[in-house]
Amino acid sequence: MARHTELERKYDADADFVLPDLEVRVGAPATHTLQARYFDTEDLRLAARGITLRRRQGGDDAGWHLKLPAGQNTRSEIHLPIGESERTVPAQLATLVTAHTRGRPLLPVAEVETRRIERPLLDEDGRVLAKLADDTVHAHPFGPGGGEVRLMTWREIEVEAVTASDDFLAAVGDHLLAAGARQAAARSKLARTLETVPSAAPPPETGTAGDVLVTSLREHFAAMLAYDPPVRLADHDDDSVHKMRVAVRRMRSLLRTHRNMIDAARAAGLDTELKWLADALGEVRDLEVLRARFERRLAQAPDADPGPSWLAGMAAEELRARDRLREALSTPRYLALLDSVDAFLAAPPLLPRRAGRPARTETANAVTKAWRTMLRRHARAAGLPAGPARDAALHRTRKAAKRARYTAEAAAPTLGSPAGKLARRAERLQDLLGAHQDGVVAAERLAELARRPGTPAAEAFVLGRMTEWEERDRERTLRDLPGAVKKAAKRKPLRRLGKN
Repeated sequence: MARHTELERKYDADADFVLPDLEVRVGAPATHTLQARYFDTEDLRLAARGITLRRRQGGDDAGWHLKLPAGQNTRSEIHLPIGESERTVPAQLATLVTAHTRGRPLLPVAEVETRRIERPLLDEDGRVLAKLADDTVHAHPFGPGGGEVRLMTWREIEVEAVTASDDFLAAVGDHLLAAGARQAAARSKLARTLETVPSAAPPPETGTAGDVLVTSLREHFAAMLAYDPPVRLADHDDDSVHKMRVAVRRMRSLLRTHRNMIDAARAAGLDTELKWLADALGEVRDLEVLRARFERRLAQAPDADPGPSWLAGMAAEELRARDRLREALSTPRYLALLDSVDAFLAAPPLLPRRAGRPARTETANAVTKAWRTMLRRHARAAGLPAGPARDAALHRTRKAAKRARYTAEAAAPTLGSPAGKLARRAERLQDLLGAHQDGVVAAERLAELARRPGTPAAEAFVLGRMTEWEERDRERTLRDLPGAVKKAAKRKPLRRLGKN
């Protein structure tokens, strides 16, 4: 399975459009005929999320292609060999879109034939910066049962980066637009072929506290789904586990900080299942963080073995945790969780008396309440002597800071700059307390490694030095904490919430 990131810009053009001078060296053209069959569920669940899955023949990259949105003008593309079957999606690719299909069969939904004239765009030394594809497209969308319903024809131009930046693509695009091309009306050939794709966009907001909550939950759920395929693919820390875990945590935080406006039983049931998923992601993420931290620590000790057996053991432990996570993402429980979130967002179980109030009052109250909880927890922790009890109390403060931050960030589009300022202050507290907690966990793990029977004296010495460094860094973090708390305790942003 091959992977790469696709960066491209697309333009529509009339049949008589003439390519202008692009002010860059253009290589000799090559002509290809590409035939692609696209697959989706009957209700087009992949297309609704901007995902394309196809089997393509012709050109220099024939095979199965799965394209996943990865940012502005960017998609993550996964390739498999073309194989013999024309109608059965390879299991490896079908698994990657499980979060969207949820057991529904993948069927042919369209066929597209493209006559492509491709030209390389070169730098002064003849190296390829990008490829310009001038495509004449003939598309057949399928109706129910797989029958063809109509023929569509159009011309489009794609500029895809090889080594170039998006700024280079934009400059080429400016020349095309000036010559009469237009920004593409659809994000992909499939989207244009299908013409009517189910929309995953949220309904218009009406300005209530419930709207703010549901809009934010919907955004985080979309992020969670977007990171599902990279998490299934990852065999190392590519940040996908972290980002999926953050999306899940944000959803849990919002359910808790807004619990007075949601049906309690529905919110509790959903929170329980989201916690299960967060724990599965957390097992991998915690090992990622620890192992990377210890690698950095070892680099500080030039006389230490850079690859001790205990570190290799942690790497193996992380791989086993990844396997368990993939198993969790393939269970009926996970798919049921996704269906539960869909049902929750489709018909939010909101309590009208609270959720129907204007966001500028009720959402502001939720932010204020989360903020005060954070400060109370810190006050309790600050009153404890150094030791495990204080460490645990500071960890609880960190969780409260995270909830305060997430609640303020969700409110910022409605409540404006005061909520944004509170979110930044909570993030500062969260970062400091997170650094402290990471140090606590790291020191405990180092001590456990040093106590293992058979640990060589040289390794035990290095582990002891690393433990000292962790303790020193924790003390430094705690020295910075009072200033961050003092800033967070300033009341002006809280007083301004909802008054802009």
